[in-house]
Amino acid sequence: MDTDSKITYSEDCPSRTVLSVLANKWSLYVLGVLGQNDRPLRFTELRRHIGGVTQKSLTQVLRNLERDGLVSRTVYPTIPPRVEYALTSLGHEAEALTTAIADWSRTNAARVHAARGAYDARTEET
Repeated sequence: MDTDSKITYSEDCPSRTVLSVLANKWSLYVLGVLGQNDRPLRFTELRRHIGGVTQKSLTQVLRNLERDGLVSRTVYPTIPPRVEYALTSLGHEAEALTTAIADWSRTNAARVHAARGAYDARTEET
């Protein structure tokens, strides 16, 4: 392991806070959904695209992604206010990583499920 990798994994490395945001499953989904659309999305559209996410979780993830400069939030002065979310240029870079993870997951899902089944069968026998 090279020195840079050791530093990245150390507890006091600043990059660790960035990794923790990107490692959040809802962050991956938000970045992926925003990257797949050619226009900004409203909160309800995002929530509809991401099955299973609660309003509270999505709100928190969007705040974290906005704080980290990955997502922009635009509020339009209408009644009620219209709020849209889009990827920033930094967010597009991060979304490329989420796309790679999603592609790998689709390609290898059957292998992972088979490994889980084999593991579960072994552990049930003991």
